[in-house]
Amino acid sequence: MFGVDQIKTQLLEDKSRLLDHVIHTLGVRLGQENYYSNNEIEWGTSAGVVMLLGQNPAGTDLGAEPCIVLNKRSLKVKQPGDLCFPGGRMAPHIDPYLARLFSLPFASLGLLRFWGNWKKHHSRQAKLMSILWATGLRECLEEMRLNPFGLRFLGPLPPQSLVMFRRTIYPMVGWIKRQKRFFPNWEVEKVLYVPLRDLLNPNYYGRYRLRMGNNPGQGRIESIRDFPCFLLQAQNGKEILWGATYRITIDFLESVFDFRPPAIATRTVIEGALDETYLTGNR
Repeated sequence: MFGVDQIKTQLLEDKSRLLDHVIHTLGVRLGQENYYSNNEIEWGTSAGVVMLLGQNPAGTDLGAEPCIVLNKRSLKVKQPGDLCFPGGRMAPHIDPYLARLFSLPFASLGLLRFWGNWKKHHSRQAKLMSILWATGLRECLEEMRLNPFGLRFLGPLPPQSLVMFRRTIYPMVGWIKRQKRFFPNWEVEKVLYVPLRDLLNPNYYGRYRLRMGNNPGQGRIESIRDFPCFLLQAQNGKEILWGATYRITIDFLESVFDFRPPAIATRTVIEGALDETYLTGNR
């Protein structure tokens, strides 16, 4: 089954067991690594994103299996066409208050098993994590009309620094409990489901060879770089998952499933190019 061993198969086929395993794994890792040890986050350059997990909607040919849920960025924003998780920069006048709401006993953070103990022994870090979770939930509502009270918090992942922008993103993992339909705003072209089973298939990984900086008439020198990527088998053709969202996804797969993709040198090359609108959008 695409190299997925028996334990991984059991997790993919049992939602409750999968969620318990994710919560335990991410909780243990947080205690060991402590992503918020500096106790400070720079508001202007920090962003909270939510790695969304859920079952694909009824009526598709995937069956009711666990997936990650991605947004494809529209042509009106920076990095158009990229696949990403919903998220954005922290809002200091809104997110701390939302964090208090989501930390109540009946809300997503309050329902997490280790949350009370974490608040007691790591109060400052817990506060930062709650604000970043609130940031991600607010952005989920804005970008795709995802009900913030319909997400189960599973835990955080380590921060990732962007390569082309001065930005640090803090990923949070959440499970979509019931919602099957989304209403993307102008920032999002469409919403995509990627089965975890496919992400655990080494055959779907490639080497994204990008030509960058080519702008005829302006004297810019073209450069070529290779990036690891995942090739998504979408209904209307193939999509490429790369960059920070790819790194977050692989980090999750390594933590939860002990999965490592093939070495980049062994992967099939996929050609691509970035023009001058990539960093500005086409507003």
